[in-house]
Amino acid sequence: MTEIRDDLMTRAAYVSDASIYRRLPAAVAEPRTVEEVRELLGLARERGWPVVARGGGTSVAGNAIGEGLVIDTSRYFNRILAIDPEAGTATIEPGVVCDQLRAAAAEFGLTYGPDPSTHSRCTIGGMVANNACGSHSVAWGTSAENLVSVTVMLADGREVELAAGGTSDPALDAALRGLRDRHLAVLRTELGQFPRQVSGYGLHYLLGENGFDTAKAFAGSEGTCGIITRLTVRLVARPAHTALAVLGFQDAIAAATAAPALRVAGVYTIEGMGSDLLAALRTRPGQERAGAELPAGGGWLYCEVGAETLEEAEARARELPGLVGEHVVDSVIVSGAEQARGLWRIREAGAGIVTRLPEGGEAWPGWEDSAVPPARLGEYLADLYDLLHEKGLTGIPFGHFGEGCVHIRISFDLSTEAGVGTYRQFIEAAAALVHRYGGSVSGEHGDGRARSELLGTIYSRQALEAFGQFKAVFDPEGLFNPGVLVDPEPIDQGIRPGPGARTFELTPVHAFSADGGSFAGAVNRCVGVGACRSDVGAMCPSFQATGDEVHSTRGRARSLAEMLRGESITEGWKSKETLQALDLCLSCKACVSECPVNVDMATYKAEFLHHHYRHGLASFLGPDRRPMAQLTMGWMPLLMRLAEKVPFAFRAINAAESFRPVEELTKRLGGIEPKRRMISFADQPLTRWFRQRPIPGAGHRPGDATDGPPTVVLWPDTFTNFSADAPGKAAVEVLEAMGYRVLMPTGNVCCGLTWHSTGQLHMTRKVLSATLDVMEPLLTAGHPVIGLEPSCTVMLTHEITELLPGDPRAARMKELTTTLGAFTAAHLAAGKPWPFREPAPGTAPAPALCQVHCHQQSTGGYGPELDVLAKLGMDTTVIGGGCCGLAGNWGFEPGHYEVSQTLAERELFPAIRAAAPDTIVLADGFSCRTQIAQGTGTDGVHLAQILRAALPPVHIDRDHETGHDPDLDTDHDTDHVARPRSGPGRRSRTGQRVRNTLRRARRGRKPEEPGEGFAQ
Repeated sequence: MTEIRDDLMTRAAYVSDASIYRRLPAAVAEPRTVEEVRELLGLARERGWPVVARGGGTSVAGNAIGEGLVIDTSRYFNRILAIDPEAGTATIEPGVVCDQLRAAAAEFGLTYGPDPSTHSRCTIGGMVANNACGSHSVAWGTSAENLVSVTVMLADGREVELAAGGTSDPALDAALRGLRDRHLAVLRTELGQFPRQVSGYGLHYLLGENGFDTAKAFAGSEGTCGIITRLTVRLVARPAHTALAVLGFQDAIAAATAAPALRVAGVYTIEGMGSDLLAALRTRPGQERAGAELPAGGGWLYCEVGAETLEEAEARARELPGLVGEHVVDSVIVSGAEQARGLWRIREAGAGIVTRLPEGGEAWPGWEDSAVPPARLGEYLADLYDLLHEKGLTGIPFGHFGEGCVHIRISFDLSTEAGVGTYRQFIEAAAALVHRYGGSVSGEHGDGRARSELLGTIYSRQALEAFGQFKAVFDPEGLFNPGVLVDPEPIDQGIRPGPGARTFELTPVHAFSADGGSFAGAVNRCVGVGACRSDVGAMCPSFQATGDEVHSTRGRARSLAEMLRGESITEGWKSKETLQALDLCLSCKACVSECPVNVDMATYKAEFLHHHYRHGLASFLGPDRRPMAQLTMGWMPLLMRLAEKVPFAFRAINAAESFRPVEELTKRLGGIEPKRRMISFADQPLTRWFRQRPIPGAGHRPGDATDGPPTVVLWPDTFTNFSADAPGKAAVEVLEAMGYRVLMPTGNVCCGLTWHSTGQLHMTRKVLSATLDVMEPLLTAGHPVIGLEPSCTVMLTHEITELLPGDPRAARMKELTTTLGAFTAAHLAAGKPWPFREPAPGTAPAPALCQVHCHQQSTGGYGPELDVLAKLGMDTTVIGGGCCGLAGNWGFEPGHYEVSQTLAERELFPAIRAAAPDTIVLADGFSCRTQIAQGTGTDGVHLAQILRAALPPVHIDRDHETGHDPDLDTDHDTDHVARPRSGPGRRSRTGQRVRNTLRRARRGRKPEEPGEGFAQ
């Protein structure tokens, strides 16, 4: 028997899908086999629970939620059973993700045709249940049209196969034929009238002229008739070559009017959007110039053309503007895969992008996928804009214009009774409008709780009776997904962001400036599009490790929303369920950039931990006290600074590290994960070394007037200062070689990162304020501040103004702070002196693997660093997979070790083990280098060390004839991170090995030749 998960933490994660609706389930189960599904249905009948089947949970209509038993097939019930390339079919279990099937079919030159924007995480079972379509439906049709057969389990545990010609159950077969014969007129005149009419049940497929296809009739039944246990779907041949024609029009209405004329042979997509969607995208961080490659206009159609040759595809694409010559303003033809992907990202992110309007307001689904006959789309869209204006609402339409289907999120105020009333008024008026155009309230994704009540507006009483009889044939007891399609729930019942959703809201520590200062507003960013469940990109690491909805960014957002509501999770900020849901969040910040609506779960977690533990002595002594590891790791900067004051303290700690009993006792006292090794310390802090070194100008104070070189400030973050001093020393020499005078702050500074990530926010603000006091003269002087540790740099460029919004010095710090890579790239781009040796023409590049720190990747990217490395002659491969798995204090906290290692084993560790012997492993993050050292025995290096090794002998070589460099041949050139208890890792001569690798490349030796390798 599969596990029944009835704990509140799990139930809260499943309280919603991608819709506006909320239903707290009684329990959740994740079956592995057909027999387990049968046992679950028996248990549900026994306990009186209704049953809802769920795949990826990306339903926008509220048809994947319920108050009984939720059966989630996505985690385990997800095997591809067979692919038959001759027949062009695939037989699968319902939890198979769309992209998973497409990747498997690609081996045979085939693909699965339906491809909604959520294709990276939605399941085929869910797509069939909701009759999803996607951008290629103009060529390949809906999920129903691509369904060959489906095996369904009924409430009594029977499995029935449905296909063209009938079913495997004679009684069921006879009942369906009788239903068809009683309603022939309705089936022929009201259903199947245009491509995207998917509202209600697809009973027209039962007609003789449609082959009495019971499988296709079952598609779109939204889990109301049974549980899908197996499917056979049609696969289609992928076009050998494609070109993308993007046509520009005056506005979205003009684009919609022109779209039907483009429905010609060879055109696979006709997707539309307007300038308002682009404006919304450009409000996102780092997206200010998004869409610059689009042709001129205020509305666009994306038309993908396929052909046997690239030349033929491009030629056909160039013909398309002529088909709509009276409407088109401009056009561009793209055949490069990367260019096409860049353009498609704009359209595919639409469902998430438009949940935030350009001015920052919230926008919600509800009137999500209405559809009309394509020839009437332009008129309908114009009237829809007028209706929005009449009701004082705004929205951003986009969608499958070639099929007459429009997606839109609208600025409903769902937080008040009056706003919900306006919501109902608009939806009812919109249903009447779409009916006037002969349309459907749903063009894909089903009716769910959002539109089932509206079926009476667009269909006759006889049609509704036929729908009710169809459900009764399969589910006479009403076990499956009650309230949907038949006997529908009101469209305004149980709205998740509705009145009463903010019982426990209080004034947060963070400013939440993008959300009007509201923590609840920030949490409500998550509308459930589920990008955090995708295995593409870096989000969400813990979900990628466990596959548990609770551990997705969406699952955590749902738990926080339930906590704020106070209805199911009643303890507010003291909630243990929410604490547990947040526990595996690594605070990697990947969601900041990869989530379409820029959810920032790292900040939400910090805010929650702060309030959860902020009750005086109880935070330290009570039963709900803060874990010791959070105190130990959070206060690490202060502990390190205190240790500095004790003579020989660092050396004593390093000596204790090699004595296992002392190390184990230290970890036990500090509450540290037992399987972790402790870090060690430099012989002296970087700041002391900097003050004492005999370099002219090093003692200048920030206010000194000078006619010398331009000044920069090197930020001495805690771990570079006290432990990993090699990057700091290298950075000083590199910056001076580039022609800059280097300063360091003369007092104690800290970004407060460790306090922030452990939710000790009052202390974070105090530390940042004290830091700004020290930095004020440097900031006033306008000196660039160069950070070496990515996570600290992000604190100074993002979090600081959210924590100290009223301090102008914080804004100045944010403005002046940059990474070493970005600063060096800007220096290069400005044509300033470049002191580094470049490879001779024809020489092999030096191989390097790069683990990009997750904070840097999510907030600024690694592009400048890659430009610098390329200039140095490095052949750099960026390791995918996102966070290394250590994530600062998180990886040292008890209970996280296994997930930490699982994440590292996804891509990071295998890539290092497989690297050629002399491959350099580059990682700017101290956590990343620690994880690499402890997991593989390999020394990772910082960009500063690469730059230093590339300086010519006049700068650093002492004996360039032999290649020996006394400065580099010392222990301080390797981070003081713990080694594995066994393994080949070396702690010294790191810089020398980097130098040797670069020299071999510059002398023309192939990277794979023997030498002093770097990766171990």
